[in-house]
Amino acid sequence: MTQTIEQQNKALVLKAFDTLFNEKDYQAAEAFWSPDYIQHSAHIPPGREGLFNLIKNGPKTLRYENGLIFAEGDKLMLHGRFTGLASPKAWIVLDVVRVEAGRLAEHWDVVEDEADKATSVSGRPMFGDNFPA
Repeated sequence: MTQTIEQQNKALVLKAFDTLFNEKDYQAAEAFWSPDYIQHSAHIPPGREGLFNLIKNGPKTLRYENGLIFAEGDKLMLHGRFTGLASPKAWIVLDVVRVEAGRLAEHWDVVEDEADKATSVSGRPMFGDNFPA
């Protein structure tokens, strides 16, 4: 059965995030990020090198966990959690990426500290079904 472009892009982006943020395999990650990668994040230096250097110089404990992913054509939205940061709270992040020619070509994000049960006004977790331990 042939996959749609959206299914292909979802698999590509999830593999790219795992390769960079969890495996920290920078050589393999180069295959997923365009050399002309455009970065719109306020937290990340420009270009592919800016992103890779941020991860290389960041905490070795950094991990990414995906909760949701949506795709329409060449654009994807990921709702995920970054743990193992230098800050005391995990980040809940909405990442938007554009894929071009089978590589991540552009990125935007919205970042928020994860609320715990005591600080969640809604009484619900921001990620998954349970509050962080």
